[in-house]
This record gives sequence, structure tokens and C-alpha cells, in this order.
Amino acid sequence: MRERRLKNEINVVPYIDVMLVLLVIFMVTAPMMTTASIDVPSAAKTKQAPAEAIYLNIDEDKSISLTVAGKTSGKMSETSAFDQIADAMAKNAEQPVLIAANKNLKYEVVVHMMDTLRKQNVKNVSLFVQSTGK
Repeated sequence: MRERRLKNEINVVPYIDVMLVLLVIFMVTAPMMTTASIDVPSAAKTKQAPAEAIYLNIDEDKSISLTVAGKTSGKMSETSAFDQIADAMAKNAEQPVLIAANKNLKYEVVVHMMDTLRKQNVKNVSLFVQSTGK
């Protein structure tokens, strides 16, 4: 009796068949798929100009100063700065507050300031960045 030898090759024909069937399925179904659309709100011209922003300046040594209506205050404590911001919010609740922090400052300090402003019901808090001019 003759012994049978084992083959050391892989039959790839079934894999090619499956791949071609999947390719045809995707080619048929792809044009039928609907693309998602995002409705972005548009901004029209407002009747009233937006309020001047309050700048909360934080230096590298964690000292705080405020810039309100173009006038920069000296170094102040965190509580007095938040008191002045609360007074400004009492006059105009929609007034934006921009946090301008030194780039060498830990991000934790910036997040703490943002969190404290949110707890004081400041609705419009943003980060102030400078363009690189490139």
C-alpha cells in the first residue's frame, strides 16, 4: 500500500471567494447609505453689542489680576477677584469671563478657576489664547 503525503500549502481560493462576495456587497450597499448631517446654529446680527469681557489673568506664581473694561487691577486674592466677578455678573449675567493663564502654569490651577466660576453660576467662561502669528 502506498502512503499518503501531507501537503504543506494553504488553499486560498475560498478566502478569495469570500473577499469578492464582501466586496460586491459593500459596493452595492455603499451608495444606499445616508450620510449624517449636522445642524449648526447660525448667528445673525444682534441688536445689542456683546458685553465687554472680564479677563481673569493668572501669572506663573499663581497671582491673580482682573481686567475689566480695559482697566487692569493689581494683584489680588482669589476671593476678592471672585467677588468682583460676582458683582459684574449681578449687573449683566451674560458677560463673558476669559481666563488668561501663563503657559508655564499647571493646568490644574486653570481647571480649578473654571470650576470655581461655574459654581458661582458664571454662564460664559472661556480660555483666552494668543495667536502665534504664523
